[in-house]
Amino acid sequence: MSAQTYLAYDYPLLSVFWSMLLFFLWIMWFVLLFRVVVDIFRDDDLSGWGKAGWMAFTILLPFLGVFVYVVARGKNMGRREVAQARAQQEEFNAYIRQTAAGGRTSSVDELARLSEIRSRGDITDEEFRRAKDLVLAGHGPAEHPGSTSPTSGR
Repeated sequence: MSAQTYLAYDYPLLSVFWSMLLFFLWIMWFVLLFRVVVDIFRDDDLSGWGKAGWMAFTILLPFLGVFVYVVARGKNMGRREVAQARAQQEEFNAYIRQTAAGGRTSSVDELARLSEIRSRGDITDEEFRRAKDLVLAGHGPAEHPGSTSPTSGR
């Protein structure tokens, strides 16, 4: 047994700190690399050749390519991510509203739609009044004669 054995007490605390720091930086490098690659493909303003060029740059010279990309396009990278998060949140909120309403529009939505149709001049004031009375009575224009709603009796 001529090989030297290292135990935990043979590894100084400062060396543990530097090892942890290097490991953390290594993980952060991969996170940044993946975010840059995702952003390259997410950007609709970048042409196909531009995307191919940035990908080649980040693959052939990874450190330089990623850092140049972050410096050149970093500000818009954050904006694109925020825009995508907002779009996803809007889609989620719309889905929740649609699901909570049971797929049917509320009387307030129907009245707003009728008011918009009247302001465009597609219906007369008399037609608007009759449709409004139907909506307020619970038999709105959204319910067609063939629908199976609780108010239609089918």
